[in-house]
Amino acid sequence: MWAITVLAFSLLYFELDSGGPAARAHDVPPTPALAFPQHLSPELNAPDWRPRYIDYFYLGFTNATAFSPTDVMPLAPWAKIVMAVQSVVSLLILGLVVARAVNVLACRAAVTPSSASRGRTT
Repeated sequence: MWAITVLAFSLLYFELDSGGPAARAHDVPPTPALAFPQHLSPELNAPDWRPRYIDYFYLGFTNATAFSPTDVMPLAPWAKIVMAVQSVVSLLILGLVVARAVNVLACRAAVTPSSASRGRTT
């Protein structure tokens, strides 16, 4: 489930940033919605650098694991909202997994002692 959210949000970032992949292929806007390190430090990138899907996948992965932006900064309001929603969804999934694990362990602990006492003869 968590991996699906990473893929879904990376595709969302890929489609929405700077007018989508077709618009980015023709021209890079002067103010992108998501500022990659290559935008902030042009001396680090190749000439005519444009973000590719792997860059958006990395954004989705790091946002889901760190619950915050790491190296890609959201500049547009929509990007900030989507990144916040992704963090909340990731936290909810983590909470559900932990709750399920606690429930399974608690049920096993509750079943084990009573099963042992039934087998004893007094």
